[in-house]
Amino acid sequence: MDLPFHVASHVDLALRAAANRLGLAERGFQPEVRVADPAHGDFQANGALAFAKREKQNPRAVAQQIVDALDADTQAAFDIALAGPGFINFRLKPAALLAWLGRYDSEEHLHTGASSAHAQQTWVVDYSSPNTAKQMHVGHLRSAVIGEAICRLLAFTGARVIRDNHLGDWGTQFGKLIYGYKRWADPAALATDAIEELERLYKLGNNATPEGSPALDEARAELVKLQNGDPENVALWQKFSEVSLAAFQQIYDRLGITFDHNLGESFYNDKVDRVYRELTETGLAENSNGALVVFHDEHPRFSRNAERPNPFMVRKADGASGYASTDLATALYRTEHFKADGIVVVTDFRQGDHFEQLFLTVKKWFAAKNYRLPELHHVTFGAVTGEDGKALKTRSGDVIKLKALLDEAEDRAFALVTEKSPEFPETERRDIARAVGIGAVQYADLSQNRSSNYVFSWDKMLALDGNTAPYLLYAVARVRSIFRKAGLDPAQPPTAGASAPETPQELALARKLVQFSDAVQLATNQLRPHFLGLYLYELAGAYSAFYAADKVIVDDPAVRARRLLLCHRTLIVLETGLHLLGLRTLERM
Repeated sequence: MDLPFHVASHVDLALRAAANRLGLAERGFQPEVRVADPAHGDFQANGALAFAKREKQNPRAVAQQIVDALDADTQAAFDIALAGPGFINFRLKPAALLAWLGRYDSEEHLHTGASSAHAQQTWVVDYSSPNTAKQMHVGHLRSAVIGEAICRLLAFTGARVIRDNHLGDWGTQFGKLIYGYKRWADPAALATDAIEELERLYKLGNNATPEGSPALDEARAELVKLQNGDPENVALWQKFSEVSLAAFQQIYDRLGITFDHNLGESFYNDKVDRVYRELTETGLAENSNGALVVFHDEHPRFSRNAERPNPFMVRKADGASGYASTDLATALYRTEHFKADGIVVVTDFRQGDHFEQLFLTVKKWFAAKNYRLPELHHVTFGAVTGEDGKALKTRSGDVIKLKALLDEAEDRAFALVTEKSPEFPETERRDIARAVGIGAVQYADLSQNRSSNYVFSWDKMLALDGNTAPYLLYAVARVRSIFRKAGLDPAQPPTAGASAPETPQELALARKLVQFSDAVQLATNQLRPHFLGLYLYELAGAYSAFYAADKVIVDDPAVRARRLLLCHRTLIVLETGLHLLGLRTLERM
């Protein structure tokens, strides 16, 4: 019995083959396979209802014809039953569950099984993207964490993933920063915490250059010198970028993030003229009060006839480029240079209008020039708020720095670990605290539907119960403890001769393990990691029920082998899933 990683796809293909044998496929039959209510089965196919209604036939009779035409392998793997007016329910037989668990026995084999979805595709994921010369703050957390999880999911399903950190490293703020640097830079502060010193200097420069002041003219002159390649100002700008990247990488290291490229806005400075030229040549862009803009007249909000016209500003009236200019150049570069099949940009929801107009413009531009168009996805997310529902800030009203947030997470986790396991050596407690504290912050974000705002609560995210990182990490450690106490190597469990699952809890756990493929597919296709998080939480619950009901280390060799097999497969699926979300797992805690 050779079931694929994604069992639902096997059911879909089997139904299509049966429909084809009956001549229904050519008349438009679609299986409509979905995960079923556990009371009815593992999968349910609803396609017979829509087909029969359209063809004015009895849906239950059509469903029965399809079931009768299914191939022998599918009949052998599933208990198949009709329900209601023509639903077809599929429940994996215990032997089929055992076969699937036998085949997907490691993280490597799970990855191999999942790799067909995006095989041979290249995806560029643009995430994090902080501004240089500024510290990362809590507002940068979601893009970094969600973007990394999406990268891992795409790679797991077979894509070649290119991680691109599209830094905000150009623009008017650098004139003010250079102005402040040349007047108030503190060499000692630059040596100890360069990014904090640059932030201080920018604030000083910004405050010293109010609109209409001679100082503002001086700051603008510094920017013009930078844009014209003045060696001193270019050297300063490069220094700002270097110290910023070094500071950012310290944060990324803690979050398990490594970028392939840090191609900021400055990288595209020499590429925007082609954008202006081609959008003008194709008639997509037009002059509006001296600016080069694109109207999308078919769109109610972006039309020139809208109540408040909101054109896409490709080039400003003073000839300067902006976000639209460099983002258009970025889309073209990723398509031509990286040969991207898909592009994902992860930002907060407030940039929704910008990216909607950007993608509309790209689609029309590429069509006019006959360029290959990749899939374009703007992955948005809501805000992080305090328990009062307001923006998360320090008591003094300042934005919380991301470094300080991660430090506090580790400190709080260390206090909890010390309270629960004071006998562990301090070095181990520190290591556990790093994994639990950082993981708690990551998972609190990833367990939420990214479109929603979420409330940041230390008590909830560090709780050992509920859908939290500590709960899931503890579930992993608890499975490992079974092998450790029995003197067994979890990497090579003695599962030879394991029989098919029998008890209700064994069967429920086995079925939940098989659903890993559905969770991965859903999270990847919708670019919503919380679907995987919810699955892992449910899997941990199914394991708890199994562990409470069925003793693992028993005398009967066949029973012991199958229960150890269930423990091992739970371990690898939990660890694989948590690694896909960017969390580091532990052997004990």
